[in-house]
Amino acid sequence: MADLDLTRDVVDLTADVCDIASVSKHEQELADAVEQALRALPHLRVDRDGNTIVARTQLGRDERVLLAGHLDTVPLTDPPNLPVRRVDGMLVGRGTTDMKGGVAVQLALAATVPEPTRDVTYVFYDCEEIEDEWNGLGRIARGHPDWLAADFAVLLEPTDGGIEGGCKGTLRVDVSTKGISAHSARPWNGHNAIHDAGEILRRLSAYEPATVTVDGLDYHEALNAVGISGGIAGNVIPDRCTVTVNYRFAPDKTGEEALAHVHTVFSGYDVSLGDLADGARPGLDKPAAQSFVAALGLPVTAKEGWTDVARFSTLGVPAVNFGPGDPNLAHTDDERCPEQQITDALAALRRWLT
Repeated sequence: MADLDLTRDVVDLTADVCDIASVSKHEQELADAVEQALRALPHLRVDRDGNTIVARTQLGRDERVLLAGHLDTVPLTDPPNLPVRRVDGMLVGRGTTDMKGGVAVQLALAATVPEPTRDVTYVFYDCEEIEDEWNGLGRIARGHPDWLAADFAVLLEPTDGGIEGGCKGTLRVDVSTKGISAHSARPWNGHNAIHDAGEILRRLSAYEPATVTVDGLDYHEALNAVGISGGIAGNVIPDRCTVTVNYRFAPDKTGEEALAHVHTVFSGYDVSLGDLADGARPGLDKPAAQSFVAALGLPVTAKEGWTDVARFSTLGVPAVNFGPGDPNLAHTDDERCPEQQITDALAALRRWLT
């Protein structure tokens, strides 16, 4: 089994964590190493479910906060972009940005802050980078929701060292037209469903997305076609055309409200839901969130994408995203993270917890 020394410099620790390859569904070696290192710390209670590890202080503080990060990465390149390299102040290699810098920060805090000013739950989970059904955080939320009980949560996804509050929701629908098939030499015998899709595209082009302020943060909504399909052969008038549409909506709406809005936009068309994930309010009106922002002394912006903070919102736990690494570099072949951002993230969270 690989060993992790949690007392090492946090940048070195990040490299150690990255060098234990953990592509989604293959996190066991890293999960074993994390569990072994955490069980050696007498001030933590450690639980495990599959390849998800949860460690908690039990000091009886008035407030409990939660720090979470996923252990898995997207697949390695060929040749593999591991082990990591240190180049001009950057850690370069798979997982350095998404999101083992954040995981190393969690591990360092767990080892070096035995008596934080608030109780802390550390969550290290599997299968974030693949289909939702495998997500370890979701599995814990369903099977052990008490493990995730907290007044506030921080997801250490890469945010380039800034604070991003909550997240937008997302849904995907298929908007379809129905025609009548015919030989393309005699199109008058049929009705072209692809031609009818022009009105769907016109509505999308004319749509003016809203900017919605939630808890003081501005979320920019978006409604876009992300795919179109129709036709079965080059000599057949198509009897069906489907435009796939993605709606990114502010967290002032429930998923049901967002879906109702999409139905209104495409009134008169067949609208079929593909997937739906609610957003998350940042909860910046809550004392726990306010103390976090004050301790870090950083500006807060809205999270324009979707992250697992939404799972905490479902449990009634306000959450923000904060972690080292530029999210624009996540999943790239030359994934890399500034060493200083990892060090700064650790210092900021230690300042908050002590």
